[in-house]
Amino acid sequence: MEKNYLMTSESVACGHPDKLCDQVSDAVLDELLRQDKYSRVACETYVTMGMIIIGGEITTKGFVNIHALVRKVVKEIGYNHPNFGFDYNTCAILNAINTQSPDIAMGVDTGGAGDQGMMTGFATNETPELMPLPLMLSQKLVRRMKEVREKKILKYLAPDGKAQVTVAYVNGKPKKVTAVVLACQHTDAILNKAKTHITDKSRKEMIEKIAKPILGKWVDKDTEYFVNQTGKFIVGGPQSDTGMTGRKIVVDTYGGFAPVGGGAFSGKDPTKVDRSAAYMGRYIAKNIVAAELADVCHLQVAYCIGKKEPVSVVIDTRGTGKISDEKISKLVREYFPLYPQAIIKKLDLLKPVYQKTACHGHFGRNEFTWEKTDMAATLKKAAKQL
Repeated sequence: MEKNYLMTSESVACGHPDKLCDQVSDAVLDELLRQDKYSRVACETYVTMGMIIIGGEITTKGFVNIHALVRKVVKEIGYNHPNFGFDYNTCAILNAINTQSPDIAMGVDTGGAGDQGMMTGFATNETPELMPLPLMLSQKLVRRMKEVREKKILKYLAPDGKAQVTVAYVNGKPKKVTAVVLACQHTDAILNKAKTHITDKSRKEMIEKIAKPILGKWVDKDTEYFVNQTGKFIVGGPQSDTGMTGRKIVVDTYGGFAPVGGGAFSGKDPTKVDRSAAYMGRYIAKNIVAAELADVCHLQVAYCIGKKEPVSVVIDTRGTGKISDEKISKLVREYFPLYPQAIIKKLDLLKPVYQKTACHGHFGRNEFTWEKTDMAATLKKAAKQL
């Protein structure tokens, strides 16, 4: 990549239809793991105007009241009034869940991967979270949208929304934010007299209350703000857009700074390497950067269904490595478990933590085990002996 460039990442609010689906799918997973930590879950959710459909394949000793759980999640997201076009009290819910294929279980029960595919891990030292700056800022913006809505700082906000941040890089390092896009669902309370656009006052409020507290030093007088650029955003959520589990892979991962892996995360138990190996990939990449072995680390790992060990592991530090990529790859093979059962044990993945991951990003949040940098010192010491 050239040294001077603009890079953009986006995030979506918890009330976005796709994110609603991710949260429902992971709520089902969490509830089953509470009852039976060995539950096999592949839960998919679809939402449209007035209806949610839950499908997929599940094998478990537990039981979930799907209707009650779904209504609880939708209520917590904020769809609690008919004015939003979608209401937890009145939406229809269809349960279409089946049992998981015994053909898949044959390979997983022996410790093999639950599917084939390639997974990605990534880290960069440009933020304290060791994540790309544009993505971290956009994720924080949608979290701020939720905060100002729930605390009624801006009483007219509704659950749906998006944020997008463009950062100027100079000599490969982030310099400043050049553009901010906010799309905030709202009530009609802030429309002008003609009912065609939101008022200038409300637009300024969203910039002052949502954007500036998050962006801080990264903005200046030349930063451009685009707030509800079409004029208004009243009709949102499932009323205006269908949603499905797993459609926000770039939002969930690295904001376009690294290739996406072979599958989405939400609704899948950790025997599915789409999820567990992606988490391990992040853990490995973050520890490599935290150990100062590289400024940037991209890892790809690939699996065959039913086979324990990965079929390939590739490290790319994009020219920033303090030692060669080949030596770092050797350290990865030596110090990190890469077969599914060992990943699950190392990262403690049988706990019901997944609904929390389903909005505001799976990475860059220290509340999760795969964000620990407890291997950094070991890697740093081992690297000196190569």
